Amino acid sequence: MEHPILIVDDEVEMRIAMSETLKHCGYPVEISHNAIDALNKFKKNKYAMVITDMTMPKRSGLDLLKDIKALDAAVPVLMVTAYGTIETAVEAMKLGAFDYILKPFKFDVFTFVVERALSHRETPKADAAHRNGRHKAAVADAAPVSGRELVTADAHMQQLLGVAENISRSKATVLIQSESGTGKELLARYIHDQSDRADGPFVAVNCAALPDTLLESELFGHRKGAFTGAIQDYKGRFEQAHGGTILLDEISEMAAPLQAKLLRVLQEHEVDRIGGKEPIAVDVRVIATTNRNLFAMVEEGRFREDLYFRLNVIPMHLPPLRDRKGDIPLLADHFIRKHAARNGRKAVGVSGDAMEMLCHYNWRGNVRE
Repeated sequence: MEHPILIVDDEVEMRIAMSETLKHCGYPVEISHNAIDALNKFKKNKYAMVITDMTMPKRSGLDLLKDIKALDAAVPVLMVTAYGTIETAVEAMKLGAFDYILKPFKFDVFTFVVERALSHRETPKADAAHRNGRHKAAVADAAPVSGRELVTADAHMQQLLGVAENISRSKATVLIQSESGTGKELLARYIHDQSDRADGPFVAVNCAALPDTLLESELFGHRKGAFTGAIQDYKGRFEQAHGGTILLDEISEMAAPLQAKLLRVLQEHEVDRIGGKEPIAVDVRVIATTNRNLFAMVEEGRFREDLYFRLNVIPMHLPPLRDRKGDIPLLADHFIRKHAARNGRKAVGVSGDAMEMLCHYNWRGNVRE
């Protein structure tokens, strides 16, 4: 590696621990005791990446992140934070941090995240082209008619897609709470497609579509003979999603016993098949969606509070169509072209009167309607 890693932390013990760990792995390292000193070093020298504590005196790690990204957007920045500052860590992800890691952490996890950050470093020019290409595919005038696009030119939606792209490489759980028909699954797929898991599986499970007994087996799998009808071993959806992303659609409909089992999977990163004797390790990014107010369900005692906080690490919200009516002409054109192609018909436009009616309609069913 040509350039060193810069470690920034006001705690001497933590600086030394991270530095020695990386040196043991063969990485050149420089250390700094605060954000001001680190920024001065960054202006004078080249660094492969920066690892910074979130909470420091005078200037925070968030301030340092903004300064670094203004100087060199391509340098990956890893944030180190305590659980109490998790909301700030999420804000850091939105501002372009590569990832964050919670104190106290295992140093094998720490080195894994560092290796991942270094392997994904891109030049600013390449990164900009990469981002522009991906965003272009999400806009209607460049979109194909596969039915998998988030079609938008709305400024708020474009900002949301930018956030989705920034947090895509993290393993942190995402909770998308939005009305039905706004495109929650499309946003989940977009996050997966931008991530380093894009070549892995994307497995979607509708938690409202199956009875509790079947949903448990569907999610976590079972061993042969575990119950009547279990004629062979079955890998559950979490095992099927290993190395990729699992979408838990309508998570609010999951029964309490399954909520407890899901919580253990999120905490331990392993599943217990029904009838199994040993837990099975899984590497899965979890995205959950709901059209309900999940926090209100927690207050009503209908959803586990501890599971809610495990799921709601990165909260996202898709606006209803009535709040992005500028997208209605784009969506109309998109669906006309899509269904014309499916039915072998010539795509025609929308009259001015018809478009006026479409734009003044309330769209309770959102884009799906």
